[in-house]
Amino acid sequence: MTTAVAAAPGAKRLRQRAILEIVDAGPVGSQEELVEQLRDRGLAVTQATVSRDIAELGLAKIARDGRHVYVSGEVRPPVVGDDRLGRIVAGIPIRIGRSGLTLVLTALPGTASVIAQAIDESGLDEQEGTLAGDNTLLVLFADEERLERWRARFTALQEGAAAGPAPARDDHHRPGSGSPIRRAAELEARS
Repeated sequence: MTTAVAAAPGAKRLRQRAILEIVDAGPVGSQEELVEQLRDRGLAVTQATVSRDIAELGLAKIARDGRHVYVSGEVRPPVVGDDRLGRIVAGIPIRIGRSGLTLVLTALPGTASVIAQAIDESGLDEQEGTLAGDNTLLVLFADEERLERWRARFTALQEGAAAGPAPARDDHHRPGSGSPIRRAAELEARS
């Protein structure tokens, strides 16, 4: 029996608690699976509602036992790619602009693809995708909330990189080594 709980006071809190219990209890690989399990518990929900709940709860998908499943933030393993992205952000100045649901990252010539790949391999997972040119990178989002969460995390990463020690540079001793393309290649090689 399914009950219409969506309009009841406290329904969101009850539904989100049930989502966390389901995800913690066993592997759930899709929103459809989650909707079905919630309905089995008597909660009438739509996939759109579950999608919003997943974003609000900060659930992420990770590879586990040959498939991708949802996990809560507490059990999310550290992402090795974040270290690489941090090193790249520390070595390349990146300016962030915005156009609708797209963030426009501008960096040094020849560095956009290195930054895009580091983002794609990092724990930043709110984006729908990245598109890199020479010095400009577009980061695409499905909605405002994801864009804002991603931007806050990326900005914190930039600030953390700025606060840390600057990478050792010896460019003034090697002719030609100060070119942006060479710096991007060196960062890529160190990653």
